Amino acid sequence: MSLTEKVQTTPIELQKLSWESDDQSYERLWKSENGHLPPKKVVVVDDTITADQAYQFACEGTGMLWLGDFQNARQLLKALVRRVDQPSKRGRRAAKGPQKEINEAATSASVQKFHLYRQAQLQKARVLNMLLIPMEANHICPLKRAPEVYAACMEVYGEIDQAYVTSLRELIALISAYEWRKKGVSIEVLKDQPFKIHPQYGVFSPVRGEYLSLICSAPLPRALQKKSIALDIGAGTGVISILLAKKGIERIIATENNPRAIKCAKDNVKLLKLSQQIEIRDVDLFPKELASLIVCNPPWLPGKPSSLLEHAIYDPQSQMLKGFLSQLKEHLLPDGEGWLIMSNFAELLGLREVGDLENMFKENNLIVIDKLTTRPNHPRANEIDDPLFEARSQEVTSLWRLGVLNDVKLS
Repeated sequence: MSLTEKVQTTPIELQKLSWESDDQSYERLWKSENGHLPPKKVVVVDDTITADQAYQFACEGTGMLWLGDFQNARQLLKALVRRVDQPSKRGRRAAKGPQKEINEAATSASVQKFHLYRQAQLQKARVLNMLLIPMEANHICPLKRAPEVYAACMEVYGEIDQAYVTSLRELIALISAYEWRKKGVSIEVLKDQPFKIHPQYGVFSPVRGEYLSLICSAPLPRALQKKSIALDIGAGTGVISILLAKKGIERIIATENNPRAIKCAKDNVKLLKLSQQIEIRDVDLFPKELASLIVCNPPWLPGKPSSLLEHAIYDPQSQMLKGFLSQLKEHLLPDGEGWLIMSNFAELLGLREVGDLENMFKENNLIVIDKLTTRPNHPRANEIDDPLFEARSQEVTSLWRLGVLNDVKLS
């Protein structure tokens, strides 16, 4: 179906994108994996549009259906990124310094900075998602110099037997995720047993390795000597389960309720030939089994996610964190341990009060056996022009070894 044909109505109940061109009305399926609504107003554009004109359209909320050269569209998107980011010049690095104390005034300022940062990020996403790309049935892009995107789109969208429109930004993300999945992410925290994780689109990739290092350095609980079973709550890519299996735990049950993450974890486990040790289940939080070790790396910030990836970052009203702590003691075997992996980023931003986490432990009859900490090593922690630099530069990632009160002998 060509773009000059009038689009017929379709019985499929999906969002539609409508526009007018040459006194004709058109309509196509709208695809947005992150749930963005289609623009209400759309103009048809090509290589003749300037970056300033495109930026004005985008800021007004007008979608631009691109009919020009695909590679030129990518260049235009980069130009839009530069215009959105123009107020902030990033890249300056900070020298290492002593960690500051969290005080009330600093916390209040951090909260305000964080909310402004979130607003800016959401506005940036809205602007950049206004550059739209037409796609034919079976994920064929009809534009000149367009890449082959069938495999990348199939992994995320599945089969689509009719034409649709998506944002160029999302399409590029799909392509990038597909290439990343093929290449894999090297996990080298176990020096003698390196392996690769292959993340899928929308499943958080284990690129921040400091929490994996904590898992490797933490001593395994004695209870595993009696019954070698562990639970991995919120498996994601399955990387924690794989680390536990490589540390010698005989049986790991990993739970997850995100269908894409479930498939991702199963694929990684199968690829590493660990299916006999690791079982991936579609379960919200805990399975029925008891375990000697239960590990959870919940989203670190209380808040509402605005995209697929943000579900691994934002935990609305700390539901997963609270659910894990409230049910932990019911699923631990005697002398077993729960490992909670958390950053203090929420406290530094003022999104959680200092001491709240420890109070949650007490409320749920849990005791801290030990606390292992490390500093993040990602680049943004040292970029002084980052809006959240003050918090990022003081961030600490911790592995809390938890036991049930009156059931733990401190070593």
